This record gives sequence, C-alpha cells and structure tokens, in this order.
Amino acid sequence: MSKRKNHNPAFKARVALEALKGEQTVTELASRFGVHPTQIHQWKRSLHEGAAEVFERGQKTKPADDSDVKVKALHAKIGELAVANDFLREKLAPWIDK
Repeated sequence: MSKRKNHNPAFKARVALEALKGEQTVTELASRFGVHPTQIHQWKRSLHEGAAEVFERGQKTKPADDSDVKVKALHAKIGELAVANDFLREKLAPWIDK
C-alpha cells in the first residue's frame, strides 16, 4: 500500500497557478508534477475561491493560531470553576462558620 503524499503549500500554489494559466491541459500538468488531475482541479478551485482574501484590507494575513483558541477555552473554564466555587461557598457557609 502506498503512502499519501503531503505537498507543501508553495507546491500546491505553483501547480494551481499553472492550471489557471491554461497553457497546458490538466492532464499534462498532472504527468509533469506527478499528481492526480482531480487534485489539480481541487487546488485550482481553492486558489480561485481564496484569491479575494489576499486583497482584503484590515484583516489578519495569517489565520489565528490555536493558542488564542486555547486561551479563550481556558478563560471560559476558569470562569466556570469560579462560579461553581462561589455557589459551593454560599451553600456550605452554614456548616463552615460554626
């Protein structure tokens, strides 16, 4: 069984740009770059759909890394635990204050 190839984004962009140029057919590009024609069509479609994002102003150029997501999740968990602690402190006050 063969392993899947993981192509880097630069390679995908180069192949998709070649496909957009239209100087060669997708079949010719597939044999030249050693990838399946369907994959080239997918990369070409992704490039075409995502091209507008390159020219957006005021937006981040890089997607938010998952550390921001982790920090937000941790802050939510801290808030959740703080509410639970406050609730328990109120309910247990009669027994603790004796």
